Amino acid sequence: MVTVAPLAGLRLSHGDRMNDGIRQPSGEPSASIAVMAKGISKSFEGVLALRQVDFELKRGEIHALMGENGAGKSTLMKIIAGVHTGYEGEVFIMGRPMRFAGVRDAERAGIAIIHQELNLVPELTAAENIFLGREPLIGGLAIDRRRIAKTAAALLRRLGIVLDPDMRVGQLRVGEQQLVEIAKALSLDARILIMDEPTSALSASECETLFKVVRQLAHTDVAIIYTSHRIDEVLALAERVTVLRDGKRVLTAPIETLSANAIIKAMVGREAVVHRRGRDPGAARPVLSVRDLTLDVIRGTSWRRALHGVSFDLRPGEILGIGGLLGSGRTEILETIFGASRGWRGGEILIEGAPVSIQSPVDAYRFGVALVSEDRKARGLHLHASIRDNVALPSVGALSRFGLRSFTREEKLAREVVARLSVRCSGIEQTVSTLSGGNQQKTVIGKWLATRPRILLLDEPTRGIDVGAKQEIYELVFNLAVEGLGILLVTSELPELLLLCDRILVMCEGRQTGMLSRAQASEEAVMHLAAPSALVKRAGASP
Repeated sequence: MVTVAPLAGLRLSHGDRMNDGIRQPSGEPSASIAVMAKGISKSFEGVLALRQVDFELKRGEIHALMGENGAGKSTLMKIIAGVHTGYEGEVFIMGRPMRFAGVRDAERAGIAIIHQELNLVPELTAAENIFLGREPLIGGLAIDRRRIAKTAAALLRRLGIVLDPDMRVGQLRVGEQQLVEIAKALSLDARILIMDEPTSALSASECETLFKVVRQLAHTDVAIIYTSHRIDEVLALAERVTVLRDGKRVLTAPIETLSANAIIKAMVGREAVVHRRGRDPGAARPVLSVRDLTLDVIRGTSWRRALHGVSFDLRPGEILGIGGLLGSGRTEILETIFGASRGWRGGEILIEGAPVSIQSPVDAYRFGVALVSEDRKARGLHLHASIRDNVALPSVGALSRFGLRSFTREEKLAREVVARLSVRCSGIEQTVSTLSGGNQQKTVIGKWLATRPRILLLDEPTRGIDVGAKQEIYELVFNLAVEGLGILLVTSELPELLLLCDRILVMCEGRQTGMLSRAQASEEAVMHLAAPSALVKRAGASP
């Protein structure tokens, strides 16, 4: 477990020092400016990725850089970090004009970048990873492992992180590995830290630990460029926000002057999606009914109950959300309904009032149930296959003629999915691994919509995709509900749960602790029912 202790000698929050609002970088940068980029343009094979972009980062500032995939964020970060060298414009670092020949030059200037995909060696210890490639030697021959461990421990203490430097990185949680990456960057004496989607794979508690470290670094005058698709964390963490759209800077403003909707509008060029209030499934016959659903799974050498008597109805045209903390049983509900869970299932599932036996995803498909799983790369897609092959896969039997695949029908279906969901691609033969996260997710959803389901199970449908793609998926979910699909939705993002859902079923430790109507639902109400204390109250209320 990682804990974060306060750093010594903290100064006033930099929010108290930031009051100049939006302005264009001009002239020579002052001593308070860590990075100033002026008129940056960059092309790739004739395609303009950045167009006359200005950007400014102050010492001790947490500055969020936002935009859709393809907006130019990564290109700008890589120019500042020395990854891209051929560009137009000027970059000043700590007031001095710089043009790096490579990453090592940028590191020597005090710049470190932490990529979304962590660059650590699992078999080495945390300390060895921190100094990998820069190991101190004894007599110029043997690696001084004692010195590495001692220096790494001192560095972690300075960051306020309690973590064993001698533990193998492969044994650490993802959040702990992220902190090792930060320590590795700061071991280079970095004064400018670029963080690319650092929380994309972290739990809520790991995010809080990371935020504390980031704030403490800013207090020690480290300047931080922070990119994220999660607007709520940007609003909580950053002091200023710069938004890029189509390679141009469209917004720079102090965080206190912005709302989530204002940021979304700047990123996508349109207003954020709002809930279609007034849609009411009413007293329609449930398309799905679950009664006393249980699931027993094996953990280690013993069995434990993962679901305890869950019951609910889902009506046509309804979006029913499932809220709760990680490990509460949300995903298990979807997988059990879909016949994909491992273990002993109990209870009853009814589709349009008739009891059904769903023992496998093949059974679920026959009864008109589709599942978009939370891990699209591992369980939703064949990454090295084409869009056409992925879309056709669940329907290949229905599309066949005389027992043979009909490539003509598969191509027609794939084109329909690409057009309906606005999948941005070069064509249906494009390999799925080369698509952006949002377009991969659209492909997963599209392949299941192509089976014409009555019930759609969505598990974290917007995880790891940018705001623009999120808005498109929100629109799609609303439209599918209007068309009469019953939608069961799991998401860890409370604002998303409240935005999309007509009702919310709340889970805690495998037990159903409440059902909230739209009028009753709030972040506080969901968290109150999701907390373990809700189980105590529920038990106390039982006869």
